[in-house]
Formats: sequence, C-alpha cells, structure tokens
Amino acid sequence: MTQDLDLRIPVLGPAAFDSPLGLSTVAGDNIADYTADDACVVLDLGGKTLGPVFERAGARAKLFFDGSRVTAGIVSCGGLCPGMNNVIRALVLQLRHTYGVRRVLGFRYGFLGLTPGGPAPLELTPDCVDEIHLQGGTILGSSRGPQPPAVMVDTLERLKVDVLFCIGGDGTLRGAVALSDELRKRGRPIAIVGVPKTIDNDVPFIERTFGFETAVAEATRAITAAHVEACGAPNGVGIVRLMGRNSGFIAASATLASGEADLCLVPELPFHLDGPRGVLAFLRARLRERGHAVVVAAEGAGQELVEAGAAKDASGNAKLGDIGTFLRDAVARGLGDLDVNVKYIDPSYIVRAAAANPADAIFCGRLAENAVHAAMAGKTAMVVGLWGGLFTHVPLAAATSGRNVISTDSAFWRSVVESTGQPSLLANS
Repeated sequence: MTQDLDLRIPVLGPAAFDSPLGLSTVAGDNIADYTADDACVVLDLGGKTLGPVFERAGARAKLFFDGSRVTAGIVSCGGLCPGMNNVIRALVLQLRHTYGVRRVLGFRYGFLGLTPGGPAPLELTPDCVDEIHLQGGTILGSSRGPQPPAVMVDTLERLKVDVLFCIGGDGTLRGAVALSDELRKRGRPIAIVGVPKTIDNDVPFIERTFGFETAVAEATRAITAAHVEACGAPNGVGIVRLMGRNSGFIAASATLASGEADLCLVPELPFHLDGPRGVLAFLRARLRERGHAVVVAAEGAGQELVEAGAAKDASGNAKLGDIGTFLRDAVARGLGDLDVNVKYIDPSYIVRAAAANPADAIFCGRLAENAVHAAMAGKTAMVVGLWGGLFTHVPLAAATSGRNVISTDSAFWRSVVESTGQPSLLANS
C-alpha cells in the first residue's frame, strides 16, 4: 500500500448514453443517487495523509453501452463457493430488468466454455435463474486451469459479447487480466469485470469476498461437532481441517465464532510438533487440565512438516500435503500413553457446496449490481471490491498482486490466541 499505487480504472470510451435508472443527483430527496465518477474511497484508512484512493462503485448517470444493444456473458471458475448462483441470478436480473439487456450468455465449466469444442453457452433468462439462489454450486459449472487468451477473445468476438463478468478468485482474475490484455492489443471495446469469489477471503485490496461468511458458519458447525465428540470420550481430541491454502481466515474466524477450539493452526504461523513448546506438549497439558481438546487447522498450515511433492494443480498452485491426517496420526502416536481418542473431521466440500446464508446472499446481490453498473459505464480490467464498508472498483492488476494473509501481530489474531488459550508461539526457538 504505497503512495504511488495506481488504482485508476480503465474505461472503454466516452459515456454517451443516459442511464435508464432514473436516479437522482440531489441529496435528501428520498431518491437513490447516481455515483459521480470522481467519488472515491481512501485506501489507507488509518493514515494521516490521503494517499491512494479507490474509485467508488455505483450507478453512473452516463453509460458507455446502450443496454438494448448489449450481449453480456457470465463465466464462473475455480472451486465451488457458496453464493455463486446468487451472483449469477443477480447479474442476469440486473442486466435484463434494469438495463434492458436482451441477451445474456452463460459460459459453461469456466474458461473451457470460451474455447472451440467446449460446451455451448446457456441463454440465461430471468425464468431460468428464478430459483437458483436457493442452491449451492453454480448452474454454469466450473473448472480450473487457464485457456489461451487469444482463443477466448475469438469466442467473445464471434458471439458479439460486449461485457464479460468473471466470477472467481485469484486464478480467475488472472485469467481476466489475460483477456483484458488481449482485448487491449486488438483494440476491442469489450468490458471485463470481475466478481471476487473465494471462501479463503484472500484477494488483496478487498476486505471481504462472497462465500466467506457462509463458509465460516459451516466450519463453525464442524468445530462444534468436534467438540461434542471430544467431550464424549476420555482424553478426546477433535481435529478439524478447514480450507485455507495460504491464508487462515476461515480457520481463525470459525475458531472465534465457535469459542470451543483449544488450538488454531494457520499457514501464517509456523509451529513445531515436538519439543517443550510444540503442539503435542500443549495438547498434553490441555488434556490433563480439561480432559478433552479441539484442534482447528487450515489446510496450508504446517506444510514444512508434511510430505508435499512438486506437483501443481490445474490452477498452478502447489499441491499441499495433508496436514489434517498428519495431525490425526501424530496426536494418536505422540499422546498414545494417554489413551487419546482422536476424532477427525474434514468438512471441506460440504463447506464449499453450501447454499449462501442470508448475509452472503445480500452481499452477492450487491456485488453483482455494482459489477453491472461498472460494466455498463464502460469500466474494464477491474473487479468489484469492498473497503471500509463501501463498494469499490479495484484494478485487476492490484487484485492479482498477491494474497491477503492474517497478520499475526494484529488484534484479530490476538483475539484468536486469547479465545483458544494457546501460546502466542508454538515453537521451541
């Protein structure tokens, strides 16, 4: 977050069309207002100087596109996440009912649907998306892995797509960057707008992604189950493995929400298994004190302790070793003299496939609305974000510049440590 960070959003051209929304430009008249193009949100909320600012999201009074002539496309990529169908539905309804867009295409199984020989796109109408928000997953299907940008742009041109909404996380947004770059080289006025989807909540410059709250709620249920199991046996230990490849936000947040975990392990904080200050020593003391214990581990935690090969998945991520089963076996072996009863729970795919809870459902709708507003105004190479509780436009370059991680110096992590009663460091030196 430097002073010279460029957060400007590219535009396809001058906005020549009046918005059909009929909003107001007068404050206090009981009619929702248009958002001015110079409205902004300060990046450094705690700074003493203004610094970089985000462009504020919202409906514009002037548009680049005439909705009646627009063909829109929607693609969902990466792993499943609560709320994907909510976003698709909200995009379709906003495009069709608010801006008069007559043709919305849903590309199937991620970027694969933008390649020759891939599955044919679906025509998305209000009727076909009527009840999809009640279901988990995505009616469009999803996939991982890049496709050739030039080939995908050829498909967009052939189908006369004017705006493409990319629903996904880091890999998807990197694909959106490649599409934007190819379109810029060709001089083609096609808007590429992202909607940030990852239950890991790790997209930089965005304080919340959809699906995260539902994931935390589902993960909290798993921790509660582990607590019940641990309490139901002498020296019971419940171990819950949760998603979180590089960032432990789900594990940490669910730990706080449950109030029942004794130990939270995240990728951001290395730990030792053995030794006087290691995990096993802590659990031994906790069992002697309370007779049971619950361990919550993010999937990316403790990777230096497990066997992980050099292989990568379709998204280019290194395949992780299984910290969950490693801990299960290590606790059973290392505390065998206490006759521990270990119960292991991995709810990963249950969490991913859940339908969005009310908070996420509302959030999905608002993200989608702001994505449509941005696209119709000719904004491109951007993703809708949230910062300081306000919706923003974030350049794709910034959103793919790294990952959000937990600061272990933060008040948030201190709350986790205080909730579990674990030591600040689980290392021998």
